[in-house]
Amino acid sequence: MPQEPRLTMIERPGAPSQASAGAADEGKNTISSQILARLREAIVSGQMAAGSKINLDQVKTQLQVSLSPLREALARLTADGLVLFEDNRGYRVAPVSLADFTEIARLRDQFETYALREAMIHGDLAWESDVIRALHVVNRTERDASRPETLEAWEAVHRDFHLTLISGCGMPVLLRFCSMLLNLHDRYRRTFLRRTSGDRNVMLEHSEIAQAAVARDADFACEKLREHLSRTASNLQRYLAEQGIH
Repeated sequence: MPQEPRLTMIERPGAPSQASAGAADEGKNTISSQILARLREAIVSGQMAAGSKINLDQVKTQLQVSLSPLREALARLTADGLVLFEDNRGYRVAPVSLADFTEIARLRDQFETYALREAMIHGDLAWESDVIRALHVVNRTERDASRPETLEAWEAVHRDFHLTLISGCGMPVLLRFCSMLLNLHDRYRRTFLRRTSGDRNVMLEHSEIAQAAVARDADFACEKLREHLSRTASNLQRYLAEQGIH
């Protein structure tokens, strides 16, 4: 029988002192944000399996947190589509399916390329600098499938690169939606495509997108982003079908 995933918090704030109500709220939000980040990473990375039940007492004990911020984090993950809540059954990790991924991939293609086009219209010099910085970091960060400890660091900077590309669009609602789609998309990619990560030059793909974006070559940048997303989607759809996931 497979063992339940072991969750840990990287860092926990100290016990609250007698402070103002505002400071107490800020501390609670900090704890909730840490729990949210840890659970999201566990789900997106596949550490918490798709469809598995989330035992609140077990997670609370492992993370050494109280039930209130844990429920708050789970509510946010439910809103993001990574967790499901069912009456009388509680929380579980959202299941996966080929149809679900196909919808996510189509939506990400449409909204992320639109956000990139808007970023090239409205982005300023600071945005251009951020894009080049994010490109440099993701291209210089090691990613070695034989060394799992490198993967989580690369995933963090890879996520930052994609969100930085569209950060200049000036549309907060669109950015939140794109961030949610990226989480949903990455759960499939990270869970199922680890073994096929070497079939293409991702570094070159990132460079072409970023350089075209800061050059304000909108059509070329969006075309390259769409190709980049399409390659991943095609690989993943094929893999899901081979695994009998429909």
